Amino acid sequence: MTSKNSTPRNIVLIGYDGAQSLDLVGPLEVFAMANRYAGAQAYNIILASLEGGTITCNSGLRLADFTPIADLPAGLDTVLVAGGDETGLLSMRGSGLTEWLQARRDKIRRIGSVCSGAFVLAEAGLLDGRRATTHWDSCNEMRSFRPQVRLEPDAIFVADPPFYTSAGVTAGIDLCLAFVEADLGAEVALAVARNLVLFMRRPGGQTQFSAGLGVQAAATPRLRTLIAEITADPSGDLSLPELARRAGMTERTFSRVFQKETATTPAAFVELARVDRAKALLETSDWPLARVGERSGFGSLDGLHRAFQKRVGITPGEYRQRFGRVAA
Repeated sequence: MTSKNSTPRNIVLIGYDGAQSLDLVGPLEVFAMANRYAGAQAYNIILASLEGGTITCNSGLRLADFTPIADLPAGLDTVLVAGGDETGLLSMRGSGLTEWLQARRDKIRRIGSVCSGAFVLAEAGLLDGRRATTHWDSCNEMRSFRPQVRLEPDAIFVADPPFYTSAGVTAGIDLCLAFVEADLGAEVALAVARNLVLFMRRPGGQTQFSAGLGVQAAATPRLRTLIAEITADPSGDLSLPELARRAGMTERTFSRVFQKETATTPAAFVELARVDRAKALLETSDWPLARVGERSGFGSLDGLHRAFQKRVGITPGEYRQRFGRVAA
């Protein structure tokens, strides 16, 4: 917690031509809003770039008043590198920014990235042998670019202090909310999340997108509606005969078509959808586990436990303890 007499923490958001504007503006809004709810200036937020001045983001938005990195103060608490387009990221490879990060790595409490900004940290060698993440669509490229990185492709954000990496675009907001919670407490972080009208503060260990979204993206239109219905309500009768009936196919044809289009079986997808629903209920409610299992479509508490051990690797109770909401 920061008192009104504490020195503000210097937070540096690093951009460049081609950067993703939300990777900069999202974290900026989180820290600025935290100042409001902390009742004091807990953070001094600095926009920085190699040369300073104005940058042009990949959307065409121009952002001004960037400080040259050479002119940054000595006492930096947190540095975040924004993601961006390929041209912008390539311009950072071997640049003064990677050299600056290497030189300051032991003098800054937290060095992190938003989205594909992880490539800048990887280029500087900061993530070698460490856990990290980036945008899901860039994970294969990261594996090729820097195989020394222990990539966690599904995570919203990964903390391997003093380095912190977040997934695509808005995940930078989740990471910064975690910083605020660590610095100023859960009440301030939750107040910021509510003011920014976020659905919830997503913990770092959650996946970047649900099973339903991944499968829907791969399926053809004739199955997308059914997949969306299962995702929206995974309870009730989702047996193979019932799903085949709803799809207007024989059981054999439905199983073959579903697996061909989604690379998974109907039963496996139903289980994943039910686990996703159970996760959401465990994060946002204080219902007994038996009720969570019932509302998620599991026939018994034992079924809920078995599915979680299989798909998540921990029990539902352990998941709630780690990811359950914090009361304001």
